[in-house]
Amino acid sequence: MMLNQALEYHTAYLLLGGNLGDRVANLKKAIELLTDKVGGVLSVSSLYETAAWGKTDQPAFLNQAVALQTRLSALEVLDLALNIEQELGRVRKDKWGERLIDIDLILFGDQVINIPDKLQVPHPHMQHRKFVMEPLAEIAPDVLHPVLGETMLSICRNISDPLEVKKF
Repeated sequence: MMLNQALEYHTAYLLLGGNLGDRVANLKKAIELLTDKVGGVLSVSSLYETAAWGKTDQPAFLNQAVALQTRLSALEVLDLALNIEQELGRVRKDKWGERLIDIDLILFGDQVINIPDKLQVPHPHMQHRKFVMEPLAEIAPDVLHPVLGETMLSICRNISDPLEVKKF
């Protein structure tokens, strides 16, 4: 049984973002490293520019959603994403603060995972953040939120977040 689970593929949906340095190059490099370490890219969204959320006195962010096919577990994907952030120079100072790169695991197939202080999938705030939902709905419009039972496109169309998100 464990052998079959190890061979099973999962689709991991990640949101990449950054607002420091060469934002486009940082996202591109993150995708290259994710491909090398996590799995093959199934799809990549357009780039979206958004004013900072949460802590607003900082430069605008570029965000991009990526779907990867992986044999890894959600925790392994998270750990590798955090390692890639460090490899690319991320320094964690302030919550919602400026950063070279941010990689968040948003969805992992249809799994619901809650490991306190470590990992929550689906991402607990995704349905409230336009900067997450716009790129995600672009690459996965028909994917169902495993808790809400709505498609990414439906959630995106009904979101009340007033923050402007525009294609870059």
